[in-house]
Amino acid sequence: MATFVMQSLGCEVSAINTVNFSNHTAYKQFKGRKTPAEEITELYQGLKQSRLNDFDVMLSGYISTAEAVEAVGKIGRDLKFEAVAPPNHRVVLDPVMGDNGSLYVGEDVVPAYKNVIIQADMILPNQYEAELLSGVKITDVPSIVEAITVLHKTYFIPHVMITSLRLDSETGKVTSESQTLTVVGSTARKDQTPRLFKITIPALPLFFSGTGDMFAALLIPRFRAAITSASLTQTQRWQSPDSVPPTSLPLAHAATLVLASMQVVLRKTLDARDVEVAELEKREAQRKEPGDEEEAARMAKDRELARTKAAEVRVVRNVGDLREPGEVERFRAEELDATGENQVEGELQSEAGEAKPDELVVLKSEGAVHATSPE
Repeated sequence: MATFVMQSLGCEVSAINTVNFSNHTAYKQFKGRKTPAEEITELYQGLKQSRLNDFDVMLSGYISTAEAVEAVGKIGRDLKFEAVAPPNHRVVLDPVMGDNGSLYVGEDVVPAYKNVIIQADMILPNQYEAELLSGVKITDVPSIVEAITVLHKTYFIPHVMITSLRLDSETGKVTSESQTLTVVGSTARKDQTPRLFKITIPALPLFFSGTGDMFAALLIPRFRAAITSASLTQTQRWQSPDSVPPTSLPLAHAATLVLASMQVVLRKTLDARDVEVAELEKREAQRKEPGDEEEAARMAKDRELARTKAAEVRVVRNVGDLREPGEVERFRAEELDATGENQVEGELQSEAGEAKPDELVVLKSEGAVHATSPE
């Protein structure tokens, strides 16, 4: 998905697949394999020898092993060293490790990411991944502020975006009961203190596979365009002056457009899915009852697979909404009220650990390493 989305917004993309699967894992079955670290390195060397590594931005995807994280990190470092300044090469990392309190990578992948994100220009963790990297348990607004401050100050990452929080707007608590999703972003000041904004969107009643990829892929060209509009392309790491307030940051403008596009596409997907499921139910009602347990199990599996397919995000047929999102005003950023007892002041206390400065940077998008150069 990420390659198509970026290309649709005018990016030239070279992709190195970090997995080669027949389908995404929401189907709970697939064929294929994870790309070994040495193959990732070999494919990049192929691009480099043909002088095809002159990219503005690298975005890395799901990376299943610590060795592969290190390999992608070395690619990011090489691209930064090779870049002609200014502007330099940028690295955007979506540290895909888990969700909802559970890892879906090996435990050794977590320290591998900690070692490479110090060179990232932006990271896009979800709530659980932000907790893993910062060592801060996120339960409310003050702990969100603390986690992002740790990420700025420990790893010197200028741009941080936590991509999915169930934040109750009245209590300021993170709760699974919230009917909305909140994105919280920050671009650090020179002293690494955060400038925090939030955007709240409705939580749609369906699981969509690939939305993290979609978010990251849309954000790359939108952020670069916002940086260009703000005349910041020649600045180090695309940081705005300290005088720029949170809601006026290029990152906030970019996130507004990203979420406006995503809401339209996902709502259209939901509508199309409902129509498709209604047709499935009509056909299923006309089938005879299963003759035995084996047939019943097969029919149940067929129903589940058909509904998973019906929920595939309709990206291609709604490409116009990626380029020209509607109702942008509904998704304008608000400044995050960062008051609270746990507000970080002075020395930070966390379990983040120390990053190793000789390691490298990575970027994510599910299943691929992407280097992009908007037209």
